[in-house]
Amino acid sequence: MSPAHGHRHGHRRVDDDEVRVPTGSRAVLVVTLVGLGIATVLGLVMLWPDAAAVSKVGAGVDYAAPGVTFPQAQILSVNPTCPEEYTASDPGSRVPACLLLTVTVTSGGERGKIVELPLQGTITSADLAEGDSVQLMQIPGAEEDGPAYAMVGIDRTGALGWFALAFVLVVAVVARWRGLLALVGLAFAGLVIARFMLPALLTGESGIAVALVTGSAIMFVVLYLAHGVSIRTSTALAGTLGGILLTGVLAAVAVETSHLSGVGDETGELLSGYVGGLDFPSLLMGAIIIAGLGVLNDVTITQSSAVWELRAVAPELSRMEIFARAMRIGRDHIASTIYTIVFAYAGAALSVLLLLFLYERPLLDLLGTEDIGTEVARTLCSAIGLVLAVPLTTAIAAATVSRARRAAVPDAA
Repeated sequence: MSPAHGHRHGHRRVDDDEVRVPTGSRAVLVVTLVGLGIATVLGLVMLWPDAAAVSKVGAGVDYAAPGVTFPQAQILSVNPTCPEEYTASDPGSRVPACLLLTVTVTSGGERGKIVELPLQGTITSADLAEGDSVQLMQIPGAEEDGPAYAMVGIDRTGALGWFALAFVLVVAVVARWRGLLALVGLAFAGLVIARFMLPALLTGESGIAVALVTGSAIMFVVLYLAHGVSIRTSTALAGTLGGILLTGVLAAVAVETSHLSGVGDETGELLSGYVGGLDFPSLLMGAIIIAGLGVLNDVTITQSSAVWELRAVAPELSRMEIFARAMRIGRDHIASTIYTIVFAYAGAALSVLLLLFLYERPLLDLLGTEDIGTEVARTLCSAIGLVLAVPLTTAIAAATVSRARRAAVPDAA
């Protein structure tokens, strides 16, 4: 048994240089990606939001009235007894009708002031206790003896910060450098969304064009950053970009044929009041594209790696055989990923699903509502784009690796 043959049966990842890539295939792939990269850069330049235009859009939008501040406070006590004017809770209700918080202001000009805050609604079920931090709204001149106060929210920075730290540590321990580089890529993606995508959308650029450029820019960086610069990664990138384009086409058709307005909740209505002239159907198309990026990246890199591993351990297989065997892996991955998409939505929309269950309306009738129709279209477009990206990436990878090698004929004894 030759050394080259022996080490391929180990349990390690096949190195990229173990799979020969013909010069022609390499050149076609590289030229294609360079062209797409240039198109992405041109898209960023053409759609990059003008700072003055962004400032103009946000000039008339204020989170609160002038003079209103948001100091921090710490809870001193929680009293379940409120003034008589507050309505009593229904018998059997798990949500108290009212809680009376006594807090001390810990920031701002009124630091040290003791304030009593009656709380009503679902916030009373948040299990607030002495020592917890909350954020207040301070309204100057609202009362004769000084500013008025209202509770804005709970300070969750500490708890969520510990979970974020645990996430980073787990990724670093389990995935090591690749995991840390993936986190860097995630930070880059957030930067692109915050500095390019959101301002561009607010200034009236096409939602689908901005999403295509955003998705392409993010994928070019995060794939090479997390998986290294190689032909293997390049085939996954080509499949991912193809999947993004397919998802964009599907999103445009779905939104147009389903007559979705793109304004499915109070947030959309509020945004339309603040920013006039937004093309909400186009924004929905862009949202569908962005929603599918993560899972699309997952399946394409898996399919590219599958083809590489198969070629390394079975150099005698033809490209069609490599494609067929890699698609068996892809079909299993498709099945599990579809479950991921659907269950992720079911978990995020659990409260909505409970409410719809109470209404006892036929399922097909619910598809006529804007919010349900939007989520169904988003899920189906992402899923179809994902499924089509699997054979596309597999075909690109199978066409990129070398042709089958003839098995060596042993010498006659």
